[in-house]
Amino acid sequence: MSYFDSVPQAPADGILKLSVMSKADTNSKKVDLGVGAYRTDEGKPWVLPVVRKAEQRMAQDPAANHEYLTVGGLPALTNGAQTLIFGGDSAALKEKRVYTIQTISGTGANMVGAVFLKQFKRPDDAAVYISKPTWGNHRSIFQTAGHEVREYRYCDYQTLGLDIDGMLADLRAAPRAQIVVLHACAHNPTGIDPTPAQWAQIADVMQERGHFPFFDCAYQGFATGDVDRDAFAIRLFVDRGFELLVAESFAKNMGLYGERTGCLHAVVADPARVAAVSSQLNRLSRATISTAAAYGAKVAGTVLQDPELYGEWQQNMGEMSGRIMEMRRALRQRLEKLQTPGDWSHVTSQIGMFSFTGLSAAQVQRLREEFHMYLTDDGRISVAGLNSGNVDYVAMAIDAVVRAG
Repeated sequence: MSYFDSVPQAPADGILKLSVMSKADTNSKKVDLGVGAYRTDEGKPWVLPVVRKAEQRMAQDPAANHEYLTVGGLPALTNGAQTLIFGGDSAALKEKRVYTIQTISGTGANMVGAVFLKQFKRPDDAAVYISKPTWGNHRSIFQTAGHEVREYRYCDYQTLGLDIDGMLADLRAAPRAQIVVLHACAHNPTGIDPTPAQWAQIADVMQERGHFPFFDCAYQGFATGDVDRDAFAIRLFVDRGFELLVAESFAKNMGLYGERTGCLHAVVADPARVAAVSSQLNRLSRATISTAAAYGAKVAGTVLQDPELYGEWQQNMGEMSGRIMEMRRALRQRLEKLQTPGDWSHVTSQIGMFSFTGLSAAQVQRLREEFHMYLTDDGRISVAGLNSGNVDYVAMAIDAVVRAG
């Protein structure tokens, strides 16, 4: 008899399982459209040139060391991240109503925020509402933290656009003062973002119902190439007077995937509450990771605090987002040239790294087995996995499975 006999097997993570399957496939035509990381047109990982420059500066600094950071993180990162998210003219920053703690990328920010809200949410039985669908880890994070998780409608599965009416109806129908997880930009997995006018409608309903916003921002600057445009929703809610949390990641927009660099921002209405909120967030961080990782924070902090590097970073993000937009156009053009059944306009109307294709689970399975194409069961593809060398093959394969039904 083992002490661990009562431990059940956890369900496999779909993304990680897909990665294992793809790596095991040695076929020369293999296309990995599951990976949530940027790739060049040659299909290779890309270290941003500005990151290389920051690393060189760090290596040449005679005062460089490997000491622990403080519990709150590296100020060069946390202060720079505040300005990036909320804007240099933010009233919340000027009024000192924001506290930022460094986290283990966006996932760590979501978890710290989830545990914090479990301890201090009002009412104490408030549920967490996530979009249908959402990033695969959201449900696991909030359930692990002890929350009840419910869904609100988001994707219109007929048009593959936003079901704004369904979303607003579900937020109105929810009990008052629930926690609502919102994707700031480049919604994962659909690539479907509300328009500015729709964000205003969402904010109206959230205020009417007293809901608490928890923004997840993993793609600022990466989605459109414009950090201010990608932060529109967060800044709108802050300007409307919401108290809220924001989970921020530098994995995608700086390519710091494995360095696990992120932040959690808390915006409060009364600056007198910052001391208490910061103390509890620091306590939670101390209990889980003691202090955050230094290397990625120093890289990101160097870029954020240096005007020349910051400007170059904007160019690097524009290059990444521009290539992804070009691949969206290329895939749509080829599908339409093939006269693939259906409307493929959603490929270009969606935004960011991912596209919700509308392919069925059976079609996805056939793509894996016959065409060595790897995408998630719900039909989501990583557009970053497309390039000039495989987009024709991908379009041909999609055309084949769609015509077969």
